[in-house]
Amino acid sequence: MTATATPMPQPLLHIMPPAEWSTHAPLVERITRLKGERDAIVLAHNYMTPEIFHGVADITGDSLALARQAAETNAHVIVMAGVEFMAETAKLLNPTRTVLIPDLRAGCSLASSITGADVRLLRERHPGVPVVTYVNTSAEVKAESDICCTSANAVQIVESLGVDRVIFLPDEYLGRWVATQTDVDLVLWTGHCEVHERFTADELRAYRRAWGGLEILAHPECPPDVLAEADFVGSTSGMIRHVGRTRPTRVVMVTECSMSDNVAAEYPDVEFVRPCNLCPHMKRITLQGIADALEHLRYPVEIEPALADRARRAVDRMLAAS
Repeated sequence: MTATATPMPQPLLHIMPPAEWSTHAPLVERITRLKGERDAIVLAHNYMTPEIFHGVADITGDSLALARQAAETNAHVIVMAGVEFMAETAKLLNPTRTVLIPDLRAGCSLASSITGADVRLLRERHPGVPVVTYVNTSAEVKAESDICCTSANAVQIVESLGVDRVIFLPDEYLGRWVATQTDVDLVLWTGHCEVHERFTADELRAYRRAWGGLEILAHPECPPDVLAEADFVGSTSGMIRHVGRTRPTRVVMVTECSMSDNVAAEYPDVEFVRPCNLCPHMKRITLQGIADALEHLRYPVEIEPALADRARRAVDRMLAAS
């Protein structure tokens, strides 16, 4: 093993070869130095690769956790190791701070499935019905909404409004799952996540046949037939808590595959079977990109103030209600 000034983080010891870490260590050292110079922190979503998640992130979690922590940070610069809508949310909650997204191409198929004009049209078709919008959306869409939610708090947010019917946007499969958990009638949109929609029930049944004693955990953005095959359905944070609480012998997480790597690093006693559907947008975020973002302060997120005010209200209402 090549000696480095930065030792491998403990969680990576049993999932990453030392030779691989030696290739990451110089960039980790550079990022650590730049964070100090810039008074910066790195927020990393659960879908980031392990060298980012365990190597340079100051705050990790699902979109709700990152939204909460972004609102509480005192750092001058926030680097979002995630996708564009997450960086926008961090900017909404920290309007006076510099928020950077390391790659402008880090978008989201789900966020791209709906526009502010679409939301306005839905309001015209369903007058008086409040709009609950998943945080996996642009600031423009949030600005047209009454309140935001995440997969972790969607049922709670829908029921917090005290109404019989809501417009729930934009993930159709998440909306269908929420509809099974509440008596509130949901008007749905047909947006999908390109990672989660690729999983199939046949695939999960094949995993069960091949791996004895397998416990299947699925994200609610997956199609309904996939969720029907799962032993547990929950958000990324919910799946992590479930593994930590129950310590299954063998588990498969039906979600973006880097998450399994990151959770496996925390629970070496659990065997993880890895179905690998990678998010091409998340994978645009790299150590090199984070280092360059800090070095050159790129790419700053800017949101038109009037639009930001409206979008921020929807996010703030979610945080206050959850």
